[in-house]
Amino acid sequence: MKNGVNGVALAVFIFFFLVVTVMGFVASRWRRAENADNLDEWGLGGRSFGTWITWFLLGGDLYTAYTFVAVPAAIYAGGAAGFFAVPYTILCYPLVFTFLPRLWSVAHKHGYVTSSDFVRGRFGSKGLSLALALTGLLATMPYIALQLVGIQAVLDVLGVGGGSNWFMKDLPLLIAFGVLAAYTYSAGLRAPALIAFVKDALIYIVIIVAIIYIPIRLGGFEHIFAKAGDAFAEKNPATGRPRGSLVSGPDAQWAYATLALGSAMALFLYPHSVTAVLSSKSRNVIRRNTTILPLYSLMLGLLAMLGFMAIAAGVKVKNGQLAIPQLFEDMFPDWFTGVAFAAIGIGALVPAAIMSIAAANLFTRNIYKDFIRPDASPEHEAKVSKLASLLVKVGALVFVLTMDKTVAINFQLLGGIWILQTVPALVGGLFTRWFHRWGLLAGWAVGMTYGTWRAYDTPSATQDHFGNTNLIPFIGEKGYIGLTAFVLNVLVAVVLTVVFKAVGVPDGVDETKASDYTADVGDPGVAEELPPATAGAPGGH
Repeated sequence: MKNGVNGVALAVFIFFFLVVTVMGFVASRWRRAENADNLDEWGLGGRSFGTWITWFLLGGDLYTAYTFVAVPAAIYAGGAAGFFAVPYTILCYPLVFTFLPRLWSVAHKHGYVTSSDFVRGRFGSKGLSLALALTGLLATMPYIALQLVGIQAVLDVLGVGGGSNWFMKDLPLLIAFGVLAAYTYSAGLRAPALIAFVKDALIYIVIIVAIIYIPIRLGGFEHIFAKAGDAFAEKNPATGRPRGSLVSGPDAQWAYATLALGSAMALFLYPHSVTAVLSSKSRNVIRRNTTILPLYSLMLGLLAMLGFMAIAAGVKVKNGQLAIPQLFEDMFPDWFTGVAFAAIGIGALVPAAIMSIAAANLFTRNIYKDFIRPDASPEHEAKVSKLASLLVKVGALVFVLTMDKTVAINFQLLGGIWILQTVPALVGGLFTRWFHRWGLLAGWAVGMTYGTWRAYDTPSATQDHFGNTNLIPFIGEKGYIGLTAFVLNVLVAVVLTVVFKAVGVPDGVDETKASDYTADVGDPGVAEELPPATAGAPGGH
């Protein structure tokens, strides 16, 4: 780290931050409806986004500042194992092509704002809907915190926020948080949708420049891989084992494959992913996006290479999350360092805004409206969701300012395990009504309990708890805990569904019909069935 504040880089960073701040507030007037006081408008952008806006929104949603920092940091720390993020973002698109258009259609037909809305309507169960809503909230909160961690990493390397008391030290982060909260409150989903254009353009520019410029400075990829191979071969004095490897060995193949598959299954089930999907204006927009979004996976593969470059460049940091920001400051001219840091910073603001909106929508529709105030008007729903989005951001800020960063990271890793347990109810429900609601709820509880327990009981590379992989029962190979928990979840749901149906336990009422899952804009009854006063009315108990 350079001594003091990097003034030129800081000036460029502030310039881009001011640009997106202005865009965030201007977004409240962008494509604004006459009546904006409902969740369709504030929380889903009026369900009006076309192919390119949705592409940038989903890209800004899924490829975050934490991705920018954490993926190459994983390569920097342990080598090839960190590349699992690349195949899982490739695997997920054929998977989501099969179910996301169906989710969009039924949500558009019935005015569903969240995935829990759909589950409640499909299975007639507020209890199952609540379970999925709480899962989404638990998984999203630490994810938002990690976006703020990404901003904080950039500020640390820039040399700002180093005052003698906690307030001055964290003042830059507090300012960023305040601006994010203000324009999200006023513009809703339109703000991150508009800013995503700038965020993605900056990220593509930075990665393309980095993948060409840094290897030239370091003597080429052959030198980079040689230096990384030597570094990974060094044994850790504490464990007596090598730091990592350039290529994963045979003993890591099950862990690598199951982690990639499980992560691919979960990626588009996060509340913020669903929010971006439901904001699209047609079913075909979703289908097109599943074919062009893999361009981001190419970017991710190039981004991961920065981890090897940080090793070859001799970057030494105690916190691996600082490795890539430090690499940029060491390698780039100061002005382009500012551009790179702006890409990371804005890459945090966009997903943090979408995540807070998604969490607020879940609270409003599936907790507040279902259990506290069923007669809430659309205007009241929008007001509650705006306030809830502020509280979600405050919770994330508390994570960052008062807790060890590993707490947020651990919960974010658990988030993937938890979200995977919503697959039987959400994805299964899009294709079949065979499952019994109580069987799905029991399966969810078993999967959540097993996954959390095994993760806590499994050491990671840096601590005694919250590892991702453990022995798979009956197979004896190391695999992703979330996928094992998912299999248990499905087995319990299937067995109990058979039992409950056999003994005649009443099931909920399905408010959907087969044609709802292929409906599109322009089909008879689709647009007409979305009046704000009735959209998303509660299903059965």
